[in-house]
Amino acid sequence: MRYSGLRVIKEALTGHKGWKPTWRDATPQNHYDFLVIGGGGHGLATAYYLARNHGAKKIAVIEKGWIGGGNVGRNTTIVRSNYLLDGNEPFYEHSLKLWEGLEQDLNYNAMVSQRGILNLVHSDAQRDAFTRRGNAMILNGADADLMSTKDIQKRYPFLNVTDARFPIKGGLAQHRGGTVRHDAVAWGYARAADQLGVDIIQNCEVLGFRIESGKCLGVETSRGYIGASKVASCVAGSSGRLMAKAEMRLPIESHVLQAFVTEGLKPILPGVITFGAGHFYCSQSDKGGIVFGGDLDGYNSYAQRGNLPVVEDVCEGAMAIFPMLGRVRLLRMWGGIMDMSMDGSPIIDQTHIDSLYFNGGWCYGGFKATPASGWCYAHLLATDTPHEFATAFRFDRFAKGQNDR
Repeated sequence: MRYSGLRVIKEALTGHKGWKPTWRDATPQNHYDFLVIGGGGHGLATAYYLARNHGAKKIAVIEKGWIGGGNVGRNTTIVRSNYLLDGNEPFYEHSLKLWEGLEQDLNYNAMVSQRGILNLVHSDAQRDAFTRRGNAMILNGADADLMSTKDIQKRYPFLNVTDARFPIKGGLAQHRGGTVRHDAVAWGYARAADQLGVDIIQNCEVLGFRIESGKCLGVETSRGYIGASKVASCVAGSSGRLMAKAEMRLPIESHVLQAFVTEGLKPILPGVITFGAGHFYCSQSDKGGIVFGGDLDGYNSYAQRGNLPVVEDVCEGAMAIFPMLGRVRLLRMWGGIMDMSMDGSPIIDQTHIDSLYFNGGWCYGGFKATPASGWCYAHLLATDTPHEFATAFRFDRFAKGQNDR
């Protein structure tokens, strides 16, 4: 079934009786050519691009819970490519370009909104740093605009640019950045992958790996053994626990990152704003809620909930830049599990175990990386060579001491 405006009108006039399930509820087969562990955005995108870009046929995605219930549905929806280092900027710019055509590609409304993102500058040193970052972005083909205080005042008249503690001296803007409906990304990729023959298997938890003579043959799951020619881990904050079942210790830590949303307000934020004097970022959803977040919780955890000191810290950041939010009611808050690598950049690589591959360590960049992560991971799985945009994301960089990520 192809979605269209005419289809919506037809279904509305006929009692909405013609809609079909978005994807099949597949039963696990005994063996697949490619088995992707993790039904989040990255895992589903990997399966989709394996089928679409490389013509792979026998593909399955297994998810211990339900599609959209993990980190892909627990983030603050921001997409951007405003990175500094050569190892990262081309990758995230590729991702942003894929975001720009995603809805047409998947035939699914993921609510991609390129409303722009602005990183505020509060000191001369910060302006110098953002100027350097903006130039690096432009050199790598991305858009960057170093806005003056006057420009910011014109676009965001509610900001207090002369605040005694945090004066706004300018900002780095990426006008192509913005937001995307997070769980719709998972649903869109799941639907598109299913239409290409990918089996999507929910409520299927991995209990262990079957490894013989240094080669991964498949996985033991809560729904029985599933064999595979290639097994691809893609489980974000649960990477440490999963790969421990293969006796691997990863150069990552898992932390809780909290997110918040307020009651619905009239339109006040035309884009995404980040506070340069504290770790705080926010945007306004299409329902009117202010969506915001800040620092990680200061301890390792696999729990999808946070602690009160970080709530206080994030709300202090909100009050410092937007005092008007002090009278707004908080609607809900939640936590996602962040897999933080030692150098702040991700890993997309083969492991030392034959036929076992790893994707993780996304830190703060996981959601915005979704399309490029799937694109590059699919290329690695299909060809056993890193994609040109992911050559910096290999395991061996930690042994070699490379620091250009």
